[in-house]
Amino acid sequence: MGVAVQIEPKTKEFVAAPVRKMLIDGKWVEAASGKSFETPNPATGEVLARVAEGDAEDVDRAAKAARRAFDEGPWRRMNPNQREGLLLKIADLIEKHGQELAELETLDNGKSIFESRNVDIPAAAATFRYYAGWVTKITGETNPADEAFFSFTLREPVGVCGQIIPWNFPLLMAAWKLAPALACGNTCVLKPAEQTPLTALRLGELLMEAGVPPGVVNIVPGFGETAGRAIVKHPLIDKIAFTGSTEVGKEIQREAAGTLKRVSLELGGKSPNIVFSDADMAEAAQGALLGVFFNQGQVCCAGTRLFVEKKVHDDFVGTLAEAAKTMKQGSGLEADTRIGPLVSKEQLDRVTGYLDVGKKEGAKAVIGGERNTEKGLEKGYYVKPTIFTGVRNDMRIAREEIFGPVVSVIPFKDESDAVLQGNDTTYGLAAGVWTRDVSKAHRVARAIRAGTVWVNCYNVFDPIAPFGGYKESGYGRELGKYALDLYTQVKSVWLKI
Repeated sequence: MGVAVQIEPKTKEFVAAPVRKMLIDGKWVEAASGKSFETPNPATGEVLARVAEGDAEDVDRAAKAARRAFDEGPWRRMNPNQREGLLLKIADLIEKHGQELAELETLDNGKSIFESRNVDIPAAAATFRYYAGWVTKITGETNPADEAFFSFTLREPVGVCGQIIPWNFPLLMAAWKLAPALACGNTCVLKPAEQTPLTALRLGELLMEAGVPPGVVNIVPGFGETAGRAIVKHPLIDKIAFTGSTEVGKEIQREAAGTLKRVSLELGGKSPNIVFSDADMAEAAQGALLGVFFNQGQVCCAGTRLFVEKKVHDDFVGTLAEAAKTMKQGSGLEADTRIGPLVSKEQLDRVTGYLDVGKKEGAKAVIGGERNTEKGLEKGYYVKPTIFTGVRNDMRIAREEIFGPVVSVIPFKDESDAVLQGNDTTYGLAAGVWTRDVSKAHRVARAIRAGTVWVNCYNVFDPIAPFGGYKESGYGRELGKYALDLYTQVKSVWLKI
């Protein structure tokens, strides 16, 4: 066992509360029903904290508060420089409390403290800081219309935004949703995933500390069937932003039709990561590991279909397997852990079920292929990092999103075969290409139908670069200037001269 991080007193205090309350209209309140639910520690299976369980009545309170804050409150009428300053202050507070937030994230999600501290928390702060810069630059246009009129456009906030985020990057996904929405002058009702509500609630405290007015951000933890559905159906909510599974995304789109809400969806993926024989094999192997084992494979854009050119297939698999064996698996709180537990018992059952499916389909687990029940890990939700070979692109483990530390290695003949197999999926979120041939890199990047293509790298993100999917991976783009389109609408004004 490695050396565990010493938990900060503030972290212990936060999780020790009898019930963590929800944020509605600037106040921390219990659920209207009085109910609460447990959030477990994935590393041990034990109860970590209790959280207020929101449902339709709580969503109604939150939506009304957000509506009042939008229609009557100071937020969208605030001087842009002031709103910019508040977003910058939020970024500063995230950084100031970075260690505490990282510990909460690791305790609640299971990911390694190395990833929480060095990826999730800095990226969340950077997202608020990036969108703070946009507040003073959201502008309309003047139009060269008939000289008898002055024609111009206004870019205005959408209104009340319902935002439903997943459990794999809880704080970062809250930042991806809240930062652009607030920059544009909207108000929000945020529902964190029931598996990982703690960092969103702690972020709510930081928002209040920064001076965000009451009702501008409301945080309602709860379950999808109750709180999530109520957000989608509520008539006072103007826009839905959802990150999660394709199945739930389709259901949200159907529900939103009843009120014609604007919807943006960032959904699942089964991303191709293509390694050509002329690639730097050492770099490609490390990139492939990062592409599938980062955050225990619980990443929507994970490169879980690893296409390797036939002439180097066997050698590459050997290199990959040896590198994977060196990745320490254990509690996320141990400083040298690189693969932690899965987020929940439900996810453990899902992933181990796919391991059985893969073996029955004829795939061979070169390493892993089972739950990790070594001493000290037996109570947690651990799955050994798994590399399957002998996989065809029509197998279930190559078609369906597993969302765990499982990669399917599939051979290909040439460039056209790689593109054909890479695109043979209902998803289109991301892809990777590994080659020293610049022309080939450009050709394949253009040919792959995916919202993001990484060349000689994988899982690289920055708030400036848009992220979103093709096909059943959703629509709309988060991050970059493109996210402003999700949270604004354009008004034409004609003034007779």
